[in-house]
Amino acid sequence: MEKIVAFLQKQQTQMVDVLKQLVEMESPSRDKELVDELGKVIAGLLASYIGGKGEVIPNEGFGNHLRWEWGQGDEQILLLAHMDTVWPKGTLASMPFRIEGDRAYGPGTFDMKGGFVQGLFALHALTQLEVPLKKKVVLLVTSDEEIGSGTSRAHIEAEAKKSSSVLVLESSAGTAGAMKTSRKGVGLFQLKVKGVAAHAGIEPEKGVSAIGELAEQIAYLHRLTEMDKGTTVNVGVIKGGSASNVIAAEAEAEVDLRVRSREEAERVVPLIKNLTPKQAGASIEVTGGINRPPLERTEQVGQMYRLAKSLAKTYLHFDLQEMESGGGSDGNFAAPYAPTLDGLGPVGDGAHAAHEHVIISQLPVRSALLALLIKELGA
Repeated sequence: MEKIVAFLQKQQTQMVDVLKQLVEMESPSRDKELVDELGKVIAGLLASYIGGKGEVIPNEGFGNHLRWEWGQGDEQILLLAHMDTVWPKGTLASMPFRIEGDRAYGPGTFDMKGGFVQGLFALHALTQLEVPLKKKVVLLVTSDEEIGSGTSRAHIEAEAKKSSSVLVLESSAGTAGAMKTSRKGVGLFQLKVKGVAAHAGIEPEKGVSAIGELAEQIAYLHRLTEMDKGTTVNVGVIKGGSASNVIAAEAEAEVDLRVRSREEAERVVPLIKNLTPKQAGASIEVTGGINRPPLERTEQVGQMYRLAKSLAKTYLHFDLQEMESGGGSDGNFAAPYAPTLDGLGPVGDGAHAAHEHVIISQLPVRSALLALLIKELGA
């Protein structure tokens, strides 16, 4: 164990160099050309640092995905990462990669190119030190996580079904770098309300306001929020009507749902899907559903966290915390099929924000934690 830690401490400068290389290759989710260029570089790094067998998974709509297999065994440990970022092409001009003290700044440093770097060097350490494992490791690097994982979900689920455990290289939480042992499930819904148009001054009695109907439905939806259960319903976008002197014939809304458990999703989703009009003459159409299932803190997830916590304390000399995240990740898709521990990426801050950064001195520490965890889970 100590050899792994010592090896990775010596890799810090190289880890920063690789991080800089990746961050300076912009990879917005919807730019297939740029994401594929980065994918080729990532494949080259994997071949150089860990060997193994690589596969490019073609994807017409967005960037290609990468599947990398390393080691041998009838069982597998799955690592999840993504190469796309929320930052549009040209962001580097105003947000260049830069180092200030112990922080490395730039688009995608924290979410989640730093996580890939830590995963790469963790497997590099296990390879160079010839650490024996009884399970193979599969690394899936996807291209569309930031826009919902529409083309990668099936691949994530298929690999999770074959895995004894899943480790997600998304960034850790907070300045203390907590693990994410649960993530809320996410539901996305669209409401379309139809009413009856009429002149608001001359004959308002002949109209049925779609906006008025939507307003009543919004009040009902927001009352579905139950903080003690961790359930939140938020109407975040509304639009409708044509002019101030016209009773609105149409209105729309976009609704966000967050739940802690599948059981809670099964309770709340029908309440949203089966909305009934409050006004005679109005009609409502609801589409959408659960986009990401919850990553629940099962006993197996708790065991993985306690193992990571013990390794952190014994060999890396820090107290590893855990937390629940209201946001989703690809770990949500894996969780129904295999025990999933999230937040094994870098310590830092500013995901999707101008101050996005990672703590440089923590890169080898967290990479070592991942390597130790893979060693124990693969024994």
